[in-house]
Amino acid sequence: MDSYLENIRQDVINCTNCDLCKTRTNSVPGKGNFHSDVIFVGEAPGRNEDLRGEPFVGVAGKKLSLALENIGISRNEVYITNTVKCRPPNNRVPTKIEKETCREYLQKEIEIIKPKIICILGNTAFGSILGGTEITKFRGKVAKKNNQLYFITIHPAATIYNQELIEVLKEDIKKLFGLIRELKNGKQVSIDIEFSP
Repeated sequence: MDSYLENIRQDVINCTNCDLCKTRTNSVPGKGNFHSDVIFVGEAPGRNEDLRGEPFVGVAGKKLSLALENIGISRNEVYITNTVKCRPPNNRVPTKIEKETCREYLQKEIEIIKPKIICILGNTAFGSILGGTEITKFRGKVAKKNNQLYFITIHPAATIYNQELIEVLKEDIKKLFGLIRELKNGKQVSIDIEFSP
């Protein structure tokens, strides 16, 4: 593994910068291919992630894996992380302080991996990273902020409660990797929305 990412991983594991360190079982650093063209960013670890210290290993993680496998992509080929690296008690939405305290870790992951595009999973991550709301209005769209491209989609957990969203997630992931192919071939992709720095 890249030594810089390993340093961040250790920093996340040992982090005591906010009160979540008192209630977590394990902190959950990002995991995956550090040469990936895409970083998937969710909200925060859930119960399974907290127990195992790995991102997206619960039911929502399986849904994401299935959407990737649907287009022939393995989880090992991508990098997956969260805006907040420790589980908030009872899976509540992370607080502003928790998100701000963790922001530096995500920024460092992005700086090291330099993805062609960042895939935002769900409304909380959308709000944390781009200041956006109403994920249903923006899902499937390409955004740009500070010269970084983002692709916005639903959180895989949403498909657990609404089976119809499984096809939405699959379509979005297929579109995402189509965009990545275009970017790798030096093509410009059209930007649906620009967020100011």
